[in-house]
Amino acid sequence: MSKNAYESGRLNLPFVGHCTFAKSPICTDWDAINADVAVLGAPNDMGTQWRSGARFGPRSIREASTLFSFGHSGAYDHEDDALYLTQDQVTMVDVGDADIVHTDMASSNDNIEFAVRKILESGAMPVVLGGDHSIHAPVIKAYEGHAPIHIVHFDAHLDFVDERHGVRYGHGNPLRRASELDHIVGMTQMGIRNVSSSNRDDYDAARAAGSQILSVRDVRRLGTEGVMAKIPEGLDYYITIDIDGFDPSIAPGTGTPSHGGFLYYEVLEIIQALAKRSQGRVVGMDLVEVAPAYDPTGATSILAAQLLMNSIGFIFHERARNR
Repeated sequence: MSKNAYESGRLNLPFVGHCTFAKSPICTDWDAINADVAVLGAPNDMGTQWRSGARFGPRSIREASTLFSFGHSGAYDHEDDALYLTQDQVTMVDVGDADIVHTDMASSNDNIEFAVRKILESGAMPVVLGGDHSIHAPVIKAYEGHAPIHIVHFDAHLDFVDERHGVRYGHGNPLRRASELDHIVGMTQMGIRNVSSSNRDDYDAARAAGSQILSVRDVRRLGTEGVMAKIPEGLDYYITIDIDGFDPSIAPGTGTPSHGGFLYYEVLEIIQALAKRSQGRVVGMDLVEVAPAYDPTGATSILAAQLLMNSIGFIFHERARNR
């Protein structure tokens, strides 16, 4: 196991230098992406139904991620006795943001989809920073032609509304839109609770489309092993995380907080277990609905960055072990 190296080069503290995700190199030429992971911002919050502000999520998550990127050779986890995020396991680039055209949801979604397609063409795994949850629809559409994918979804809300007053691409619709795609073969939706964005018909439609719906209390009763038993094996997995899946006591910076949510390790341990069981067959992630204006402490953005950094570490550690 290699040692952490601080002895040479710049110390490169979190508040120094350019504010990219994990201080990764910038790659704005989307025809020249050469990395295992490409981080893309999708700063669109035109799909919100109440409090806007998630358009500033990508910037705040990037800034928070600098806390976890001192430029050393990996991150040692004493509980796992493992070194994660080493250069030989995973390389990352920050490819900037998809262009958002204000008031034009269709053009904005087209731009997000185009950016994700370019990442996939390069062979990198997309990690997309929202934006509200509407951005998931164009992101997952970009996977057309890829292997059958099972979506693992953490959220307070089902996001399975079909249409309201002609709106089909708001932040209450993305999982319904995903379910209509041929390459999506099922979903496990966790954290769904309380007065939600969907009615009984939407829940019935989700189950008919192959969704397994688990509340926070369901997940706690089942435990990580019980949850994993409900996620089909042998598929590729895409993880979509709405920050309001977490309890607002630890993630207040979001437009639609919902009490009774997850704590940090409840989500992280499921992601780690999925990475282990699938040998790293996670083909992409998005994390959405961070609205930093509602959390002056910055804790919500730090939670988002820490969850993503650890998840990337787990996924590529397993890929490296199973080469």
